[in-house]
Amino acid sequence: MGSLGSLVSCDQEEVLIQNVCEIYDNLSTLKSLKPSKDVDTLFTRLVLTCMPPSPIDVTKLSGKVQGIRSKLIRLCGEAEGLLESHFSALLGSYNVPLDHINIFPYYTNYIKLGRLEYTILSNYITNQNPSDIAFIGSGPLPLTSIVLASYHLRNTMFHNYDIDRSANALASNLVAADPDLSKRMLFHDTDIMDVTAGLSDYEVVFLAALVGLNKEDKRKVIDHLAKYMAPGSLLMLRSAHGARGFLYPIVEPSDLPGFDILAIFHPMDDVINSVIVARKSKDKYQY
Repeated sequence: MGSLGSLVSCDQEEVLIQNVCEIYDNLSTLKSLKPSKDVDTLFTRLVLTCMPPSPIDVTKLSGKVQGIRSKLIRLCGEAEGLLESHFSALLGSYNVPLDHINIFPYYTNYIKLGRLEYTILSNYITNQNPSDIAFIGSGPLPLTSIVLASYHLRNTMFHNYDIDRSANALASNLVAADPDLSKRMLFHDTDIMDVTAGLSDYEVVFLAALVGLNKEDKRKVIDHLAKYMAPGSLLMLRSAHGARGFLYPIVEPSDLPGFDILAIFHPMDDVINSVIVARKSKDKYQY
């Protein structure tokens, strides 16, 4: 029965890879990845293909499929940025943008992800009301910061870092009309690789899934954080598991020298990202 089971899973894996490659072919021929019927249909199909739990290890696939995977992650990143910019500009046209935030189609996913990340975080944080948190790669629609600041960490200052000035302009416009969040959400037009001593101010640092779209770039950022974060502070990372690794970069425990892994959580529902929480090692010689 075991060999029959492995044959079935092998066939399922082949079908999955075939579907993903076909969707990639269609996506790569589009003139633009801005929100449109074609773009939305293809990405919805891609997410639904990759969402079911799967034993597949995308890091062990053939070189050809690996190449398609890395291009697909870039396309996903570009499309996600365009989608967020589109909705951030749309929301920004209202007098009180946050009153209309649920027009963003994936808002409920962020509510779930925010609850999940806060629950994980609260198990490990020494101070239940951290004074300062950094979010790296916050983008034009900083929903994680908004959800955490609105529902879970109501006294915390959120320092949102994004290298793209126009993304920060859209993002700060969203919270400008909110008397509370406009005071507690700061936006920095800064490459995090240029932030050194300042990183030790944060009790928690979040690293967005799409900061560092390949292993080398991701490792550079993680190594920089390991060097400058305060010993004992927490790093929250987004990763991916199984077939979801076609959508987002995968972070392995071995990618985190200088940190002690505390927990890894792989959601099985429509929250796509895995969550890793790690503590900056107190042993200064470990790095």
